[in-house]
Amino acid sequence: MRQAIKEKSVYCLSLGCAKNGVDSERIAGFLRGAGYEIAAEADGAEICLVNTCGFIRSAVEENIDVILDLAGMKAAGRTKRIAVVGCLINRYGAEELAKNIPEVDCWVKSEDYDGILSAVGAAPERADTPGRMLLPASPSHLAYLKISEGCDKRCSYCIIPSIRGSLRSVPLVDLVSEAEGLVSRGASEICLVGQDLTAYGADLGINDALIKLLDALETSLPSDVWLRLLYLQPSGVGVKLLERVASGRLVLPYLDMPIQHASDRVLSLMNRGETYESLLELFKKAREIRPDFALRTTCMVGFPGEKREDFEILLRFLREAELDRVGAFAFSPEDGTPAAKMPDQVTERTKKSRLGRLMSVQEEVSLARQSLYLGREIDVLIDSAPLEGLAEGRSFREAPEVDGLIEIQGARSDLRVGERIRAIVTDVTEHDMIAAEVLR
Repeated sequence: MRQAIKEKSVYCLSLGCAKNGVDSERIAGFLRGAGYEIAAEADGAEICLVNTCGFIRSAVEENIDVILDLAGMKAAGRTKRIAVVGCLINRYGAEELAKNIPEVDCWVKSEDYDGILSAVGAAPERADTPGRMLLPASPSHLAYLKISEGCDKRCSYCIIPSIRGSLRSVPLVDLVSEAEGLVSRGASEICLVGQDLTAYGADLGINDALIKLLDALETSLPSDVWLRLLYLQPSGVGVKLLERVASGRLVLPYLDMPIQHASDRVLSLMNRGETYESLLELFKKAREIRPDFALRTTCMVGFPGEKREDFEILLRFLREAELDRVGAFAFSPEDGTPAAKMPDQVTERTKKSRLGRLMSVQEEVSLARQSLYLGREIDVLIDSAPLEGLAEGRSFREAPEVDGLIEIQGARSDLRVGERIRAIVTDVTEHDMIAAEVLR
């Protein structure tokens, strides 16, 4: 039976990356401040709002499919209006999108909160800026803190600068206040995100701004909160930052530094500014400073002009660097990027073959790194409540959503999501661990 539509209710769906998730929570905060109820499901909501991702072609296609599904709900009378916001509009423009999907009632660019309020029929004028609102079904113990927007890098394959603009850092005092608010609503772990964390503060003329931000957060936040750094350009990571992260009181010894490739020739085509040797030196320096540093990277296969020898160089790098985690994907030619027009495009068949081989090589490396923790005690943050004696969590080595997990066997029935326990590792796989709680 069709559910009655509830007036002044908005269902917010966040697609794409964690940075988008932060924007969605801000949108929800503005809507709540304007008197709207944030609905837990699309069915029966007056307005369905989709915060979109326009980064790569596959994401765009997924977004369009979601919007069309909502259009079907609207036609069936299960919702009244559809609002689409975010990167999709920044990239393609509202006019072009409206021609192709006329069922959508309004299209609004990223960060245009007044436009969003106007789109749903609320007055844009407000006395103050409402805080972020946790979306229904989102975990309260995990939060993301977006410290900057946009990017000044010009990697030849990336559309982000044209979608999100140049670097814009959030003032330090605002970030500390926001982080305190996240903790007050229950966050046990806060992941710092941005297109490139190492660029933070450059637009404000502040030297070592990221280190100063970490100092301020560690001074302000409780001692039982984890801080994790995600998305750091390797060229911006120096010894000073490595030492600061390695010695952090709240900051986890975990760094996500996307290299994209290791062949000097391909890196030059990508306009990355690094070399095989500079990247290898960086990762080895991190391990020299702290042997258990959890190091993650991202690699791309099939970039235009990537030859077999370039790919073999990348595999050699992964074996030599011995990184804990590697995410990999095949190059996608994005309209508006120099790489899309480069000669010597690699076939999809070759991309698929190379991607599979890379992941096979990295699985061997990851298993060796995982095995170092057999029989060791580690702190585990619980992500899921116990079910039939099993619970799931993560240590400093596992970032949410992108890395593996730790299965706690024989878990206490009163174990709570967001609780931190001490556990001993009893078994490992390429990606995950099995552990048992250490009861003192």
